[in-house]
Amino acid sequence: MSIEVRNLSKQFGQFRALNDVSLHIETGELVALLGPSGCGKTTLLRIIAGLEGPDSGSVLFAGEDATSVDVRQRQVGFVFQHYALFKHMTVFENVAFGLRVKHRSQRPSEDQIQRKVHELLTLVQLDWLADRYPAQLSGGQRQRIALARALAVEPRVLLLDEPFGALDAKVRKELRRWLRRLHDELNVASVFVTHDQEEALEVADRVVLMNAGRIEQVGTPRDVWEQPATPFVYGFLGDVNQLQGVAAREVWEGAGLSLPAPGLAQAEAQRATAYVRPHEFDIERYRAGGEGIAVRLSHAYLAGPSAYLELAREDSDAIIEAEVPEYLYRELNLRDGEVLLARPRRARIFAVQP
Repeated sequence: MSIEVRNLSKQFGQFRALNDVSLHIETGELVALLGPSGCGKTTLLRIIAGLEGPDSGSVLFAGEDATSVDVRQRQVGFVFQHYALFKHMTVFENVAFGLRVKHRSQRPSEDQIQRKVHELLTLVQLDWLADRYPAQLSGGQRQRIALARALAVEPRVLLLDEPFGALDAKVRKELRRWLRRLHDELNVASVFVTHDQEEALEVADRVVLMNAGRIEQVGTPRDVWEQPATPFVYGFLGDVNQLQGVAAREVWEGAGLSLPAPGLAQAEAQRATAYVRPHEFDIERYRAGGEGIAVRLSHAYLAGPSAYLELAREDSDAIIEAEVPEYLYRELNLRDGEVLLARPRRARIFAVQP
């Protein structure tokens, strides 16, 4: 079932959580709502679920207006960050809960409940824990049980709010791969909230970047990483260096460099910033007349196949962070204090907004 939100706005007192947000999610799509704390992503998720009502705008499921439909009638499965399992119930009873509290006319028979719960526990690979209590489970196991409980009512939409946020890094990585495989089997529209860029880029079909109650960009993980639409997206998705300069006639100049600036075709120079990721710099030893920014190596460290360099610009107090292959770092035999040239292979130029 598809999900569509149209022109949603929501305010809490003086705080505007959502500001004219519109989004369409296809059936079977796994979408990440990504952004910093307070950007509106959880509010958007709760409005889709029916746990909050918008001040204006509408929510449509499969093309039908569901804005005023009670949360119990929306057939939405919701998974919270902190599991929300019933401590006094076994794993089996937690998963069965949603089935047992259905209206008598819709409630499955006891045999059907038994069969359904065992199917779900097998699906999340925890059927052997049916008789245990939540306190006897690991964090990762509890979150999988919470997901099984959400799936028990056969939701048309699956919503997850920071589902792995309370888990350690290794367990998080294992569970997000598992979620991706599980979602592909279920083929329902799924939306998950996260502030973890790596999680969103690894798991989602599309990523929705949010900031200050608005959507900054929607696209595939590759799209948003390779073609950030705004300075915010560039800065939020990983480390980035900012070089200040001016642009005119589609050329940016600054830091002793000239770079292409597509889209900035005005004749009069305007302030503009070049965004360069650490791995987009070429590094070489300094030579007079060489093209690049003169920098001094302040610090370097190796991590796996890469060397990470902290470079102090010679013409200012600014720091440039660069990433080069480990083999190149060793070939150059770089030493702290050495003067180098840093030259961007690729940069994205944005005009500075007045």
